[in-house]
Amino acid sequence: MRRRLLGPLLALLLAIALPLQPAQAAMDYAKQVLIGADFANREMQGVTFNLTNLREADLSGADLQGASLYGAKLQDADLSNTNLRDATLDSAVLDGTNLTNAVLEDAFAFNTRFINVTITGADFTNVPFRGDALKNLCAAAGGTNPVTGRDTRDTLGC
Repeated sequence: MRRRLLGPLLALLLAIALPLQPAQAAMDYAKQVLIGADFANREMQGVTFNLTNLREADLSGADLQGASLYGAKLQDADLSNTNLRDATLDSAVLDGTNLTNAVLEDAFAFNTRFINVTITGADFTNVPFRGDALKNLCAAAGGTNPVTGRDTRDTLGC
């Protein structure tokens, strides 16, 4: 009789003593130097890249929904075919960045610097921009996003 109770009693004690762990905690890469890093085709929802140097990084095809890239340096990075829905890109620097077919719906990018970016097929639905950034993006806009079916120019309000 004691042996039959020992197993369930031990399991109950372990359950009480060990705190519950989240199924998957969001990764935090804040303030790191990740030049040329390869994050292609990774599931990275909610990841933090605040103030991170991601120059020449490959994030193509990654799922970065809800990610925070506040102040990130994304010069010459590849974000093509990336899911950036609900992401924070405020104060990030995108210079020579490839955003081909990326989905940025509902992202926050008001103070983001867009310089020489490739945005063919990108979807910017409900993304707030400063006037100067919007003017530059509209000059480079073209194509239709293969995921959402929306024209890039329409999503920018050009």
